[in-house]
Amino acid sequence: MFSAVARVAAMGVVTVLILIAGVWASWGTAQYVMLTKGREVGTVEVTDCGERSCSGPFTPLSPGSLARGSVRVEDTVAVERGRTYTVVVKPGEDSAVRSGPAGVLYAWVPLGGALLLASVVVAGGLRRTRAAWVMAGAGLTLLTAAFVTV
Repeated sequence: MFSAVARVAAMGVVTVLILIAGVWASWGTAQYVMLTKGREVGTVEVTDCGERSCSGPFTPLSPGSLARGSVRVEDTVAVERGRTYTVVVKPGEDSAVRSGPAGVLYAWVPLGGALLLASVVVAGGLRRTRAAWVMAGAGLTLLTAAFVTV
């Protein structure tokens, strides 16, 4: 009896920690994309790409935003040279993140991975297969939607 309770408690804690880590990793970017009020919103035409980032001139769209000669967009998987993207500039930096539906979904990709990982723990450790399938489905849907929109 005690070992079953201990197993459920331990696996519950592991599941919660995995999900918290996924939200934490996603929120670092998602906060800029989802909470745009008072932030510099505009477009960037990608002119140069390196191994880890791309850059280009920033054209403001929101009031109070300033045009910039160059802003850097990290995670080059989401951008391509020669295309124009809507971005949000991080405060006090020359770094920007994609905005719009593609930016929101891409920001939450770590949570999608965490849901997939947590579903394995829920299925194996907690023996809750329905909940595990729901979590895995949600994670897979999020990752697929991000892949399709990016």
